[in-house]
Amino acid sequence: MKSKHLLSTHLTASVALCLTGLSLSLNSHAADTVTDALTDGKANLDIRLRYESVEQNNSLDDASATTVRTRLGYTTGEYEGFSAFVEMENVSALGNELYNSKTNGKSGYSVIADPVSTEVNQVSLAYQGISDNVLRWGRQRVILDNARFVGNVGWRQNEQTLDAFTVINTRLPDIKAIYAYVYNVNGITGGDTDVDAHVLNVAYSGFSAGKLSAYGYFLDFVDAPTSSQQTLGLRFNGKKALSDSSTLLYTAEYATQSDYSDGASSIDANYLLGELGAVVNGVTAKLSYEVLGGDGVYGFSTPLATKHAFNGWSDQFLATPADGLVDAYVTVSGKVAGTKLMAVYHDFSSDNGNIDYGTELDLLLAKKISKTYSVLLKYAQYSADTMKVDADKLWLQGQLKF
Repeated sequence: MKSKHLLSTHLTASVALCLTGLSLSLNSHAADTVTDALTDGKANLDIRLRYESVEQNNSLDDASATTVRTRLGYTTGEYEGFSAFVEMENVSALGNELYNSKTNGKSGYSVIADPVSTEVNQVSLAYQGISDNVLRWGRQRVILDNARFVGNVGWRQNEQTLDAFTVINTRLPDIKAIYAYVYNVNGITGGDTDVDAHVLNVAYSGFSAGKLSAYGYFLDFVDAPTSSQQTLGLRFNGKKALSDSSTLLYTAEYATQSDYSDGASSIDANYLLGELGAVVNGVTAKLSYEVLGGDGVYGFSTPLATKHAFNGWSDQFLATPADGLVDAYVTVSGKVAGTKLMAVYHDFSSDNGNIDYGTELDLLLAKKISKTYSVLLKYAQYSADTMKVDADKLWLQGQLKF
């Protein structure tokens, strides 16, 4: 059994030793070139300041958090196909922690899952010396398709990263194949999940109508073997110009989920997404229908997903109910004076038994002030029927990135 500390130390030390060994080996032949690769790299800085408030119609105290996330990274230059990347991350709370971060022990408050932390967010070694292939080993950000099944949970201050070996192949025309062997998941609250997982995603973009993705995600959870699962699916999304000022948008996706390795036999559910929309004179409107199947015992799950981006920003359905989830929603977005505006309305119900869960209204205002600075105002209001309780969440954010 590996602890978080041991996993993090092992990964960081292993990559560091590999880099050191590479440098010593190459220095004996071309020290100047290796030195150039190490010193002629590129640094990146990302600072995100956020205020978040949560009000819920229950016994928990209202929560508020002002946090700042700072990331500082460095990518080396390339030598003989090799390059390295390291990124440190710090999340700090400004003022009193009047919220439950899931690690600060303040369980009397509503949850805002942004714990104070300092960590190695990413550290990896990449090799591009094989034609049409990129190989990467270490802690890394992995986002596949729209992040519905594999993502980085980028909304939270501490993102989700994977300790993995990945291969990206673009050898065949219009095909991008991605394989990852994942052995640890670094969660948004700082915890580790030991896995023995194989992730495969192959996308074909040669159709004029859009892109077709086929995927298989085989997740073996070492410490919770009965939760092990496999998901197989197809996704097609595209667009078609109707005129100079209008474009048709469409997406269709289907996946099936079952037990894998020592997973429980009750793991058996399907996923369905249908989406149709249009862009007219810069305004986008979409109708979407998403089903995460459930039979009263098991609900379709997405343990590696960027969950905040789906099923409402108030995060009421991070875990799919046993009766499943049907999310019928409409999205309208556009820009006014360079400011992005978006409104989303959700109607939630069960897949099994047609139970009304509730509705949600999500609103967003975002503006890019300059190439490096942006601001955002975001609001979510969940109105409960038979699931959860009424909830209001508000975010105000500024970000500096270069």
